[in-house]
Amino acid sequence: MSDLEKVNGHHPKGLPMAFAAALSATEETAKLPFDVDAALSAVGELHAEIPADGYTAPFLGTEREGNGVVIDNDGLILTIGYLFVEAMAISVKDAGGNMVPATVVAYDYGSGFGLVRALKPLELPALAMGRSADLTVGSGVLVAGHGGRGGAVGARVVSKREFAGYWEYMLEEAIFTSPAHPNWGGTALIGQDGKLLGIGSLYVEDAADTSDGDDSRNGNMFVPIDLLTPILDEMLSEGRTAASHRPWMGLFTAEVEGGVEVIGLAQDGPAERSGLQLGDAIVKVNGTAIASMAELYRRAWSSGAAGVDIKMTVLRETYAFELTVKSEDRYTRLKFQRQF
Repeated sequence: MSDLEKVNGHHPKGLPMAFAAALSATEETAKLPFDVDAALSAVGELHAEIPADGYTAPFLGTEREGNGVVIDNDGLILTIGYLFVEAMAISVKDAGGNMVPATVVAYDYGSGFGLVRALKPLELPALAMGRSADLTVGSGVLVAGHGGRGGAVGARVVSKREFAGYWEYMLEEAIFTSPAHPNWGGTALIGQDGKLLGIGSLYVEDAADTSDGDDSRNGNMFVPIDLLTPILDEMLSEGRTAASHRPWMGLFTAEVEGGVEVIGLAQDGPAERSGLQLGDAIVKVNGTAIASMAELYRRAWSSGAAGVDIKMTVLRETYAFELTVKSEDRYTRLKFQRQF
């Protein structure tokens, strides 16, 4: 087996061996200082059914499954929001293997976090939250999906850096681990003290910062748990955060030399209605030159709340011109069990 092993019940030394390999740089012993099985059992299997006419159905599917982490004693489950956004039915597997119905509590597009609550007792323990800021590159971690030891992977942090997604999403600092977990959505990132440090979001092929020569490229991206602490109360009371009211343009983009290229447009979205076309390169936003998706998002989001006009300078083939995108609130496009 590789030095970063998949944890399962057939390995004679189980989880400690996987952690020992991941933590070799910090000279950790193979014996972990927490109840491993209790921590793993806090991660449950989550299913969601989305209506065929849902806005996200064409690209996220109508049947979604992944993981969720129990974070309190009343059935509150933290996961990645795309697993259940627009769901008409959600269920979570309890300790006895039965599917229990759950309801949407909150979806925060700014962070990506989602909260659901089981409508019946799950008999699963809650996982305490830690401090993701304490993680450093090289830290040994456990990436835990549902299924106990058979659903967990020993890994290490290979990068902490800014992440900009092509779908108008950005984190100032995301956590990247390697090797990759095959069922990453909603997985728990568990630290050496047995506490929750992040929620799994993506499979990536560039997990490591290759500038340091590390060749561990395939891995997962996690939303740091520190982003949840300041917004949890707001999510519980409002179902979303004030930051999620930011302008939405309806763009899918990629970085190219000298600007940001439009590679997709939301049907009848703000960008499409403005006249933007596939292949256009956005070179300025509100008069300021941009060269990355992160710069595009920062300039657009700093324009004001959803609904604000965003002025762009666009290069199409051999000529440049200006246009205005009248932004929207993304949530107006989505179908939810509750109003946000």
